[in-house]
Amino acid sequence: MAVKVYVVYYSMYGHVAKLAEEIKKGAASVEGVEVKLWQVPETLPEDVLGKMGAPPKNDVPIISPNDLVEADGVLLGFPTRFGMMAAQFKAFMDATGGLWRTQQLAGKPAGIFYSTGSQGGGQETTPLTAITQLVHHGMLFVPIGYTFGAGMFEMEKVKGGSPYGSGTFAGDGSRQPSELELEQAFHQGKYFAGIAKKLKAAA
Repeated sequence: MAVKVYVVYYSMYGHVAKLAEEIKKGAASVEGVEVKLWQVPETLPEDVLGKMGAPPKNDVPIISPNDLVEADGVLLGFPTRFGMMAAQFKAFMDATGGLWRTQQLAGKPAGIFYSTGSQGGGQETTPLTAITQLVHHGMLFVPIGYTFGAGMFEMEKVKGGSPYGSGTFAGDGSRQPSELELEQAFHQGKYFAGIAKKLKAAA
């Protein structure tokens, strides 16, 4: 039976969406793994998004909390807001109370990826503070550690990400994920899918 990995994200300007696409490719490269992209509901009105210069959302389906139950593993992605996950993703997590009461997500592996505006803008605090959401659900946090190898120690180029998960820098919004950041995202997807596959086989 196929291992189902869900990549669930919120992306206002497209940076997290690009990481999500690459993570999907990485996870799908593992034999026996099926990957599905989801985005969480937007909470801001269209006129507000327009004033913020946010482009239209892509056609990735909108997830509901109960959809998470079907997954064997979940990768969660979001931009940072003052060093923590964006409110849109927090609102989605707040809506999982019914799953929390019945602990339907307990034991499922989960990973985190993210985008920040600057190098000091939350590349570690964003995933670190997001772990609380996983803990209350009894989920198993799967960081990438230093499994990405030499790419983790890149000092000559600006690179997002950390041992917690893959990441990118959006800057003023004009910067797009670099080749190295996309490679790290692919690696995270592949590495996570391998872990999810092992856990399901052992269950």
